[in-house]
Amino acid sequence: MLLGKMLCVFVLLGFSLTSGKLAGGASSSPSCKFPAIYNFGDSNSDTGAHSAVFVQIPAPYGETFFKKPSKRLSDGRVIIDIIAEKLGVPYLSAYLDSLGTNFRQGANFATAGSSILPGFFSPFDLGVQISQFSQFKSRTTELYNNVSSSGEASHDCVIPKPDDFLKALYVFDIGQNDLTLGFQNMTPPQVVATFPNILNRFTQAVQQLYGEGARSFWIHNTGPLGCIPLMALPVELRNVTLDPIGCVGFMNDVAQEFNQQLKEAVTQLRTQLPQAKLTYVDVYAAKFALISDAKNQGFAPSLEYCCGTFSPVFVMCGTSVQVNGTTFNGTACSDPSNRIIWDGIHYTEAANLWVASRILNGSFSDPPVPISGACP
Repeated sequence: MLLGKMLCVFVLLGFSLTSGKLAGGASSSPSCKFPAIYNFGDSNSDTGAHSAVFVQIPAPYGETFFKKPSKRLSDGRVIIDIIAEKLGVPYLSAYLDSLGTNFRQGANFATAGSSILPGFFSPFDLGVQISQFSQFKSRTTELYNNVSSSGEASHDCVIPKPDDFLKALYVFDIGQNDLTLGFQNMTPPQVVATFPNILNRFTQAVQQLYGEGARSFWIHNTGPLGCIPLMALPVELRNVTLDPIGCVGFMNDVAQEFNQQLKEAVTQLRTQLPQAKLTYVDVYAAKFALISDAKNQGFAPSLEYCCGTFSPVFVMCGTSVQVNGTTFNGTACSDPSNRIIWDGIHYTEAANLWVASRILNGSFSDPPVPISGACP
């Protein structure tokens, strides 16, 4: 009994340290009443895996909302945080993080650099993340049943209830790195030719989760890669003309083709998984709407990112570089709230909030349902 109480106190302490949104962020009582969220993705939704496994993400990351490095590649919240707020559950702890974690209402398997196919940026591709989930579900279910049979009264605040896996929301935000890696090594037609294999892996992942009992899927497509500064600026240096809003047109064309094929794959999955609700979310359209109308929305052009520098010397956010005795620092701009891109790759909290306010109400979804209605 003492062990159960100690674990409960520890997890509640972890909850208090990671869920500041209860005091300041919006929450709701969703009609679906999702008891948990399980997320699969890359750096756009990583909430601690990269920091736990590789290297801690430094200041000034996290400065806007968390007031300290938050293990997220943004100045504040990422979209999965805003989803958690919307559904009234704690921010998701990274599955790979061993300290201060709370898995009672979900877990985050996303890791910066991850791709759908095995890639060079991260060893934690989507197949590995799905395998991690399967082990997580099996081991927590076994532990739950063992603790229940021993009479522990407080076990349910430590680990997820087995029944919650069926009722949980399963979120995907992955695929960007598959395209990014492709652009580094292939021509656009060659990148497009890889899509069937990529989407076959994605389909297998969804089918495996369905076999594990998952029924509610919220699937983000990939964003306008050609508008990300650290994709666009090097291309511009090679005398490739950017479009009027500062994006690489052919990269966005390839991203849109990927998204179209992803949407078709989701449509096929609906026929194969009759008990599931699969919601396809056009994040590309929401992000492009912001980027193309940045000025009217109160933002600087997307190429004017906030933290780090590209010229005259490339310096990553939160680092410094010495060149000929001169130190160049990757510091942050004075007001991240008017920037779309934080560090040349990832979005600011302000941009994430803008995008989330458009996608979570169903305006960019197929079928057009809000996230609170994304259950069968």
